[in-house]
Amino acid sequence: MENAPAGASSSLSSSQIGDRQDKAEGRLITVYIMGKAYEVPEEATIMGAIEYAGHQIIRGAGCREGYCGACATIYRLPGDYKIRTGLACMTMVEEGMTLAQIPSVPAEKAIYDIEKLKPNVTAIQQMYPTVFRCVACGTCTKSCPQGLQVMDYVQAAKRGDIAAVMDLSFDCVVCGLCMLRCPAEITQPLMGIMAKRLYGRYLRKESHELAERVKAVEDGVYEAEYAEMMSMNREDLTKRYYARDSE
Repeated sequence: MENAPAGASSSLSSSQIGDRQDKAEGRLITVYIMGKAYEVPEEATIMGAIEYAGHQIIRGAGCREGYCGACATIYRLPGDYKIRTGLACMTMVEEGMTLAQIPSVPAEKAIYDIEKLKPNVTAIQQMYPTVFRCVACGTCTKSCPQGLQVMDYVQAAKRGDIAAVMDLSFDCVVCGLCMLRCPAEITQPLMGIMAKRLYGRYLRKESHELAERVKAVEDGVYEAEYAEMMSMNREDLTKRYYARDSE
C-alpha cells in the first residue's frame, strides 16, 4: 500500500466511504415486501431479495429457474398505477418496488374420466364452462410471465380446436397469474392441461421411435446400465451426468 503524500489527508468523506462499500458489497436499494421496507442488493431477483431480507420461503419456491411456476408475484413500481406480474425467481428488483408473493391461486379443477371425453368443444363446455365468459380483453396474455398468447388459446378452446389449445398453452407453468387477473374468472391453465391430455389421448401422432424405446425398457435392455448407476456414488454420478451427450 502506498503512503499518502506528506501534508495530504488520508481521511475519506462519508460519501466516498459509501461509494467504496457500494462497490465492495453491491449497491442496496429499498423495496417493500409484504408492506415492509427492506434494503436489498439491486442485482437480486425478487426471490433473492425476499430471502436476503430474512424471510424463509415455505411455499412459493421450487425450481428457481422459471420452470415450475411456484413463485408467482405481483408488484407495483413508483409512480405507476399498474399492477405487474412476474415469477420471483426471474424478475429483478427495482428501486421502490412494492411486492407480494402469491404462492397459490384458488381454482377448482374439473374431475373427469378422459376416456369419456372427446377432443371437441363439448368437453370444454362440460368441464370448463367459464371459458365462454371470455370477453377477449387480453388481460390474461398481458399477465403471463412466459409471454404466452393466453387469450388466443382461450379463443381456440371456444372453437373446440384442441390441437391449437395444446400448442399455444404447451409452455404454461401454471403459475395462476392469468387466473388471478382475469375479469371473467376463467381458470385458463387448468383448461389448458385438460386440452393437452385430450390431445395426447386422441390426436397425437404415433411415434414408432417411442414405441421401440418402451419395448426396449420392458424387455430389460437397460437393466445392466441401471444397476451400474445405482451402485455409483454421488461424485461419479455427477461426472456421468455432465459428460452425457445432450442436444
